[in-house]
Amino acid sequence: MKRAFLLTLVILAAEVTGAYLSHSLALMSDAGHVLTDVAAIGLSWYALRQAEKPSNSNMTFGYMRSGILAALANGVALILITVWILFEAYRRFSHPVPVHGGWMFGSAAVGLCLNLYLGLGMRHDEDLNVRSAVLHMLGDAAASAGVIVAGFIILFTHWYVLDPILSVLIALLIASGAWRIVHQTVLILMEGTPRGVDFNEVVKTIKSVPSVRDVHDVHIWTITSGRNALSCHIVVDGNMSVHSAQALLRDIEHRLVHMGIGHVTVQTEDPEHPHEAGELCCQPERLSEAHSH
Repeated sequence: MKRAFLLTLVILAAEVTGAYLSHSLALMSDAGHVLTDVAAIGLSWYALRQAEKPSNSNMTFGYMRSGILAALANGVALILITVWILFEAYRRFSHPVPVHGGWMFGSAAVGLCLNLYLGLGMRHDEDLNVRSAVLHMLGDAAASAGVIVAGFIILFTHWYVLDPILSVLIALLIASGAWRIVHQTVLILMEGTPRGVDFNEVVKTIKSVPSVRDVHDVHIWTITSGRNALSCHIVVDGNMSVHSAQALLRDIEHRLVHMGIGHVTVQTEDPEHPHEAGELCCQPERLSEAHSH
């Protein structure tokens, strides 16, 4: 991942330089797309390193959310880059700028070769972080191939309008990826139910465990990408022994880990003394009342 990050920086530098020398907006747009690769690979590398750092009394979940904050900043920056590309493309449609197809072709070729080298070389890795980064690399290789084709056409036909047309297509590709990044990071920071986790199915699974009479105050959230957590209250037989309760909790944990939830906190309750049972999710007014109490 470190090698991939450094080589992608080389691609970014080559394409920005090539875009400056060739006056190609399409190549600059592709450089913007490479910037998404730099962010994706950097976050994946960062996540792998952060997973090795222990938590402490100040950061009980460690520093895993740092990557989410970086992803949010990156997503917002990419949206701003997209707006600039679209504005510049609109200006070039009205006043075409001569583009040097040779520089455009050469710089994009560097991006294509290095992205294929990295993407194909890491494609068999099973780590989800690495696999997501590989998808970014292969997607950028496809964008670079498009720039190469456009460079050839411009080199022999001088059809300069192709440059802003291609830049708009790449900008839309960047915007699509950036919007997904922003949407996912906001969902995580707002403690929303993780994508791919069915809230009602989770509740149904917990209720299906023998000895669980009811479940409420269920909260499911994402600590950081790929790490989901859950807390809830369950109503059980008040005469249950500690040994039986531990076996029950292990059963719940085992079922939930297969649903993508690895960190589980369960509070057991006596049916004779329920804690405001009846609500699946804790309401804001109840939180205020508990704080006042």
